Amino acid sequence: MDLPLHDVYAEPTLADLMPSVLASAGVPGEANRLALDEQSRTVVLLVDGMGWNLLRRNAAAAPFLTGLDGRPIRAGFPTTTAVSIASLGTGLASGAHAITGYQSYVEEIDAPFNWLRWTLAGTAVDQRERLVPEWVQPHPTAFERADAAGLTVTTVVPRSFDGSGLTRAVLRGGNFVGVSAYGDLLAHVVAAVAAGDRTLVYCYLGEVDTIGHLYGPESPSWTAQLTVVDRFIEQLVAALPAGARLLITADHGMVDASRGRRADFDHISGLSEDVDAIAGEPRCRHVHTRRPDAVLERWRNELGDDMWIGTRDDVIAGGLFGPDPSPAACRRIGDVVAIGLGESTVIRSDGELVMSQLPGQHGALTEEELLVPLLQV
Repeated sequence: MDLPLHDVYAEPTLADLMPSVLASAGVPGEANRLALDEQSRTVVLLVDGMGWNLLRRNAAAAPFLTGLDGRPIRAGFPTTTAVSIASLGTGLASGAHAITGYQSYVEEIDAPFNWLRWTLAGTAVDQRERLVPEWVQPHPTAFERADAAGLTVTTVVPRSFDGSGLTRAVLRGGNFVGVSAYGDLLAHVVAAVAAGDRTLVYCYLGEVDTIGHLYGPESPSWTAQLTVVDRFIEQLVAALPAGARLLITADHGMVDASRGRRADFDHISGLSEDVDAIAGEPRCRHVHTRRPDAVLERWRNELGDDMWIGTRDDVIAGGLFGPDPSPAACRRIGDVVAIGLGESTVIRSDGELVMSQLPGQHGALTEEELLVPLLQV
């Protein structure tokens, strides 16, 4: 079976957003692939989990957002938060920043690693001293580049993100402002964008993704949360100073995996045999093994109608991680890679109990997951 999609980064993605913003503010050496108009003050708001298709289908729940000028762009691959935030923050494809999934097998610690939490997968064991974020992702971030070019840069995100491994790796640079709710988020964003002649503000909302995971995308709870976000953004736009630009995007969409096959790695012997480590997430699995041919055959026999199953060489040659992925990225891609088709998943009812029970999932290459909005005010 051929790959569902080739050359993910051949079209505009989240990796192009911040370089385009910087170029439009006059920062030399940055590529304006999104052809943004010149603008000295920009707010970039990322709404976690608000895929383009989901938003358009639920226009009645989000009349303000769906009334804005905008178009879809691609998130990148895999379609998961850690990868997308890293691409947005650095301006790099996943193969360049080397954060290759929700979880990756990392040779330096000889174990699967959770990028969002910066811990050993399935534990609360912090790894910031062992895997120093600035060493793991050494490329200058877009915020560092903007700061060096003289922009006043502010990141307005939940307080819990302060000093986290992912923040230090891909969002470092400028001023950090931690917030607790929508009210202080709005107030701090408005103050930050007016804090200089040339400003860049990045802010984040996570609740659409959380509710989508718990109840499923397009559930009554999800739709209600989308409406809350829609009204908040309308308030934010009304409060922004004249001449400021707001760009609204997302890190991925979502599918309702309760409608697809759930193959359980922990209870199907053909899937776990000869596997040294399994990483990624239910919609995109990285399988590490010393017997890739045997594992590839067994996974294809078991899942061939529900997942695309291929090798590390297949996904690299297919351009899923961008051109010329780094050696570190290549090591973190599975010897065998499984990408969900339709709404199918590979769960772990023992090793990942909570995640396996969630109806809302993402990580694969369907348009539901891959396309995210780029809206402009």
